[in-house]
Amino acid sequence: MSEKNTTLLQMSDATYTAAYEDQGSGSVLLFLHGFLGSSACWETVIADVADQYRCVRLDLLGFGDSSKPAIRYDIDRLVRFVHAFVQQQNLQSITLVGHSLGGWVAAAYALRYPLQNLVLVAPAGIRDDSFCGRYNYLRPLLWRTPVVDWGIGLTLPLMQLMGQRDALEYFWEVRRRILSNPAAYSFLVNRLRPEDAIDTVEKEIHQITVPTCVIAGALDETIPLWHCETYADRIPQAELIVLPQAAHDLPQNHGGAIAQQIRHRVPAIASTTPS
Repeated sequence: MSEKNTTLLQMSDATYTAAYEDQGSGSVLLFLHGFLGSSACWETVIADVADQYRCVRLDLLGFGDSSKPAIRYDIDRLVRFVHAFVQQQNLQSITLVGHSLGGWVAAAYALRYPLQNLVLVAPAGIRDDSFCGRYNYLRPLLWRTPVVDWGIGLTLPLMQLMGQRDALEYFWEVRRRILSNPAAYSFLVNRLRPEDAIDTVEKEIHQITVPTCVIAGALDETIPLWHCETYADRIPQAELIVLPQAAHDLPQNHGGAIAQQIRHRVPAIASTTPS
């Protein structure tokens, strides 16, 4: 594994630290991770392709080892963070690879800036009004009050008798991670109602002009298949690949399949224009 680097990015509102890893040589693959994740999720994919490509993986603003300012987070801010990084590192002829939240950011990036290729792995970013109802049970996890932790603690013995202690401890851990991460808290709090879906991309992705591969997991309960189908149907040069035994953790558990699609679609050596 390559050593993680950090660099300072000057943006319009402040200077932020960007943490990233850079290994290999050839055509540039820039990897963006998902919600509550970090660039580490791409380990198995990069292990398969770093012999032929330059693999750059970035911790998004608010995640991993990048800055975690207590600000309002949105897709526009993350896109600007990625673009500031691309400009500072002078990355050219990029294939952008994004998973989940990172796929949403990648699609929004492709609407603004030039790319060579786009690989969207279980991408978020499609408006889904059922999201609010589907995750109503998570609302108490966002309450900044010790009463919630007290209630969970009281419930643990009963849940243990019912064989559900592990599930409750999981939600307790998720609560801790959300409340300690300004980006995670901001994204969830600001997207609990249908009218909050102001930066989804389903009405714009028909404008994406680069070759695009959309990879979906047939068993994914986080990003429904129809979200991926929407991307594939509306992006003119898109192809949908459905992995039948895959859930949402595609980069970690199906890295070989993702690497295969990258090798199939992206030339190992970036094309150059004769001078």
